[in-house]
Amino acid sequence: MVDVTIIGAGAVGCAVARELTKYRLNVCVVEKETDVCEGTSKANSGIVHAGFDAKPGSLKAKLNVRGNRMMPELAKTLDFAYSNNEALVLCFDEEQLGGLRELYDRGIANGVEGLELLTPAQVKELEPALNDTAGALLAKTSGVVCPFEMTIAFAENAFDNGAQFRFDTQVTGIARSGDNYRIVTDKGAFESRFVVNAAGVYADTIHNMVCDDKMKITPRRGEYFLLDKEVGCTVRRTIFQLPTKMGKGVLVTPTAHGNLMVGPSADNIDDKEDTATTAAGLASVRERAGLSVSGIPFGKTITNFSGLRAVGETDDFIIKESAENFIDAAGIESPGLTSAPAIGEYICEMIVSKTGAEKNDAFKPERKGVVHFAALSRGEQNELIRKDPTYGNIVCRCETVTEGEIRDAINRSLGARTLDGVKRRTRAGMGRCQAGFCTPKTMALIAEKYGIPLGDVRKN
Repeated sequence: MVDVTIIGAGAVGCAVARELTKYRLNVCVVEKETDVCEGTSKANSGIVHAGFDAKPGSLKAKLNVRGNRMMPELAKTLDFAYSNNEALVLCFDEEQLGGLRELYDRGIANGVEGLELLTPAQVKELEPALNDTAGALLAKTSGVVCPFEMTIAFAENAFDNGAQFRFDTQVTGIARSGDNYRIVTDKGAFESRFVVNAAGVYADTIHNMVCDDKMKITPRRGEYFLLDKEVGCTVRRTIFQLPTKMGKGVLVTPTAHGNLMVGPSADNIDDKEDTATTAAGLASVRERAGLSVSGIPFGKTITNFSGLRAVGETDDFIIKESAENFIDAAGIESPGLTSAPAIGEYICEMIVSKTGAEKNDAFKPERKGVVHFAALSRGEQNELIRKDPTYGNIVCRCETVTEGEIRDAINRSLGARTLDGVKRRTRAGMGRCQAGFCTPKTMALIAEKYGIPLGDVRKN
């Protein structure tokens, strides 16, 4: 028996868990995958949206702007990568300049600060690599974040404050049991007073187990190019194009760790697991990105990837108590990553108002992430090696990740159990050679920790 069960350990589920641990509540997160951040939260643009394009009065607008304002302090408190690098929305046709004005007015209505309409000369002065434009909207509060670092930070802090996490556990049924819910999984059953459905593209499956009004979530696949850090300064800001009904278009942006990222495509599909990249999708991304920046050095691409966005049947987030003590957090597409911490607050308030739960006086808001050896000064590096010589052994040459960092990632709260788990916590394997060099040593460290043969170590 638990107070609150959260289904899904993505950015939203983990943010809700962290908020709930601020109160005296028994919280359990159930995740069908091996780790947190295995779905939409791991494969997206990593943009901290300013909040100028959501319809005024919508949940998207309210929670986007609130999440944006929370992000700088959260990044410090929870120690994850974030940069307030600003954004530009480009217009290439003078006849469409009204679209920029509409975004500006919408942003003002939503309470977004730091918006400016720019002339073509001002745009060129800020970003010389851009093609000629008719003008642009500058959003000074926009930024970029590392989505897996952020999600892992929420999860670790929630865990350290008492939340349970059950991985490799798939929910197969939910039924009302008196005043509670009986949650059946492939690892057994338990009861919960509240259920929060944060299951991403599977949110409709979970919702439909409980509610008579059926929900449909459509996976929308977005394909990306990730380019080497050598060309990460092609643009300084996140470059958007005027949005369409299918999304905010193809963007060109530096990442929080200094790579250049281009994408995504936007294709509605049926398969909730189909994260393949396609020749057609990537060709479309290249062509459309070329409208913003000519000569993007795609020869410096180090990997391609795709992710699935959970698109609901409304044009807004679906966050509501859909049945007694059953709360949906569904259709959390863009700007879902930005909004995640605010969604956590929003759902926590819904539950606390019904339970009257008392504050958890022992709650500790801070979390320290894995030390990134490469980001330290030479003096700090030497001091760290003196304390622990394993920080002097470089395992990942591309990202300068040490054995000490990998051991920390494996041994810490909710420690990594797979190569991808190590990669998302340390960046070992994210560099130019894409794990070609560091895989054997990383596998050996995982096998040592869990006492398993090398052949049992998995990528994910």
